[in-house]
Amino acid sequence: MQQKFYKYQGTGNDFVMIDNRLQTFDKNNTKLVAHLCDRRFGIGGDGLILLENHDTYDFTMVYYNADGNESTMCGNGGRCLVAFARQLGVIKDNAVFEAVDGLHHAKINGDIVELQMQDVTQIETFKSHVFLDTGSPHHVQFEDAIAEFDIKTEGAKIRYGAPYNAEGTNVNFVKQLEADAFRVRTYERGVENETLSCGTGVTAVAIAMHALQHTPAQRIKLEVEGGHLEVAFDVDSGTYKNVWLVGPAKLVFEGAI
Repeated sequence: MQQKFYKYQGTGNDFVMIDNRLQTFDKNNTKLVAHLCDRRFGIGGDGLILLENHDTYDFTMVYYNADGNESTMCGNGGRCLVAFARQLGVIKDNAVFEAVDGLHHAKINGDIVELQMQDVTQIETFKSHVFLDTGSPHHVQFEDAIAEFDIKTEGAKIRYGAPYNAEGTNVNFVKQLEADAFRVRTYERGVENETLSCGTGVTAVAIAMHALQHTPAQRIKLEVEGGHLEVAFDVDSGTYKNVWLVGPAKLVFEGAI
């Protein structure tokens, strides 16, 4: 059996995209998903995303990590899926779709996709780090020597360590560059390595930096290994609302496997 696919990337965070509106893809085959995401024996990607029909909204997003398991929200993946939906003719310039964490609104202009993320009401602050959920769980901590830091080794220790243990967390290391700009490197669970970018991760970093009063800005620039993203938000009595993740999403190639 041949499977048509599309490969998209958002600041280097790359995804295998499949149009599953006819429900032809075997969604329970975790080995198949992992194979398609394999960079040597498959297509290669940080994850795989299915675009499916929705009874009320424009489409449904079904996201799998590279290990083959269905996972929590992926911000860059959501942005890439919006670009894919436009390519398929499902949407034009705006979208409303359902993901595992609820409804998302999106706007697309050229290669730039703006994705509304979930509100954040709870931020747990510790001496060494901050923990919050932006659709996926994120540990955020400062690392001044970020350029040469061993993200995979140190990120894995935190990802599997207490208090996260088996379920684990994504881990973000941050360095402040300017009053409204930060550099971010992320270890992603499910990929079990550093990725060039993480959308829910930079969203978590932007909110955490504002909550910790490291920046007064409510539109924050994030430098990631694969490029640049921005996160904008409003704050109301400690709740972060109207949160938008903004950046490029581009088709890389398409084919059949």
